Amino acid sequence: MINIIWVTMTVIGLLFAAVNGKMKEVNEAIFHSANEAVTLCIGLISVLVFWLGMMRIAQDAGLLQKLSNICKPMIMKLFPEVPSDHPAVGYILSNIIANMFGLGNAATPLGIKAMEQLKELNGGKPYPSRSMITFLALNTSGFTLIPTTVIAIRMNYNSAGPTDIVGTTLVATVCATAGAIIVDRYFYHRRTKKGDK
Repeated sequence: MINIIWVTMTVIGLLFAAVNGKMKEVNEAIFHSANEAVTLCIGLISVLVFWLGMMRIAQDAGLLQKLSNICKPMIMKLFPEVPSDHPAVGYILSNIIANMFGLGNAATPLGIKAMEQLKELNGGKPYPSRSMITFLALNTSGFTLIPTTVIAIRMNYNSAGPTDIVGTTLVATVCATAGAIIVDRYFYHRRTKKGDK
């Protein structure tokens, strides 16, 4: 579905540019954007490699396990129907910890694995379980302690204070995560009161 949306938007944009005689500007924008994208990706690689390396060191030192142990009771309250020894719990914790450090690229495969495990727990039904909806809400809100990717982008564009975004990001993601949990719980309880579990 998303592919159809992107193709439709691209075709509409190209037709609009052709009708208004702006194809030259569109071509220039395409090549300029492609160049910017490559430059940005190369700039991001160093920061992401550094933080992924730090995550690996933290994992080998047992810090991630300790952080997981701290977060696990809260996760079990958010996902009460998931058994505490189920593989989904590990993937959920890993995804949340990766997001906390702004490592969205590392968090994505962990999130996909968590969702696969939750779908398996749901018996492969064609509709999502309570846990799947809660996980999606948490993942979308993306609680972040250190916005690594944003810092890297700001450094790449020579920001005077690339880490100035940390405090703002923390406040924004705390509000977003709290809002996601409140909305998730509100609709869950409303649905269960109607008897539609």
